[in-house]
Amino acid sequence: MTASTLSVPKAKRRVVGPGTIVTSLIGLALLVGIAFDTKLVRIGSEAASGPERFSAETYGPAEFPKVRDAIAAKAVDAPVLAAAIAENKTAAAEKYGVASGGTSVLPVSFTGVAGEPKAGIYTVTVPNMPAGVTLRVQTGPAINGTELRDATGTIEFGQFTNQIEYQDAGSALNNAMKAEVLAPIDTKSLAGKTISVTGAFRLVNAKNWLVTPVKLTVQ
Repeated sequence: MTASTLSVPKAKRRVVGPGTIVTSLIGLALLVGIAFDTKLVRIGSEAASGPERFSAETYGPAEFPKVRDAIAAKAVDAPVLAAAIAENKTAAAEKYGVASGGTSVLPVSFTGVAGEPKAGIYTVTVPNMPAGVTLRVQTGPAINGTELRDATGTIEFGQFTNQIEYQDAGSALNNAMKAEVLAPIDTKSLAGKTISVTGAFRLVNAKNWLVTPVKLTVQ
């Protein structure tokens, strides 16, 4: 028996083309870029906790003084404002107010005698107001509306994560106002008393104003 000779095939040499080299270089560049762009964060660190979440409890007390001062600085005497609205509602809104949601929020100040309350809302008789204009102020316990949030034009939806936070900001300002302005006053016994108010209202009905106060004093 003749011994057969086993032939072992030679290993094939792999030819790397230019396309493969370019692809590899691109992949390497991407990895290097990712490495440079990656920030290592220690677990439990402040950075690891992400952006600070909105807190109505801290937002209201922090922002209300700014809103109060801004409204007070631009507040128009109620009879003057009423006359301007009666003459030209649109022009008065543009001159004195801040556009908000298709309406305008106007800052106002007045002194008058409070009538009997209805659900925490007092009608106030103010000297020199035009006939037929009803001026009311809300004193709680429920404070409705977002006039305080919208009155300055500096608080915008884009500053918040979503609509819920935007609404909560309005409620937070109302609550902060209640704590600072209304809590020290016996708001249930204002009837027949002279009160001075600075606040804001949304110009929907030119003959009926509902003012959210930022200042309220009893004489």
